[in-house]
Amino acid sequence: MEIPAINLKAIVLVHWLLTVWGCMAWLPTSFAWGNFSVLAVGVWAIAHRDSIDAVLMFLIGMAMTILTDIIHFGIYYSLSEMASEKGRDVFRFSAGMAILSLLLKPASCFFVYQMYRERGGDYNVNFGFPSMSRNREAYQSIDPQQDASTSTANPFNQAQDVKPTRAY
Repeated sequence: MEIPAINLKAIVLVHWLLTVWGCMAWLPTSFAWGNFSVLAVGVWAIAHRDSIDAVLMFLIGMAMTILTDIIHFGIYYSLSEMASEKGRDVFRFSAGMAILSLLLKPASCFFVYQMYRERGGDYNVNFGFPSMSRNREAYQSIDPQQDASTSTANPFNQAQDVKPTRAY
């Protein structure tokens, strides 16, 4: 099964529109700053088509805004009880768009990860921690008794010039 190609511009545009609508009534400015900052990194990823870093930072930012959006909704959703009768419709629309944005973010992260891989990113994300390996097959032996004709003693498989020496 082939994954459909979703344009990065479409992802940024949809999330920008949903964030604007989500900020209309009830969410604090920290929600707007967090989401619009990540979308600015998305614009950077659009502008620099070759940059792996831009796509990776956009992916990490989108993943982090999933968590911060959940926290914002948990803290500020109770403000709906204080809304007037006129403001309830605006609140419902705004809350619906913010929740829809949150529901679309995991799918957007998946597509952005596919773009990260297409641009040459690794399959696994390395955070720079050193790792230890017990695989010792890649090491070359320094034992002088080892046969010189084995491929481990001559890793580049070069022919060795052996010239007979004359005794004078």
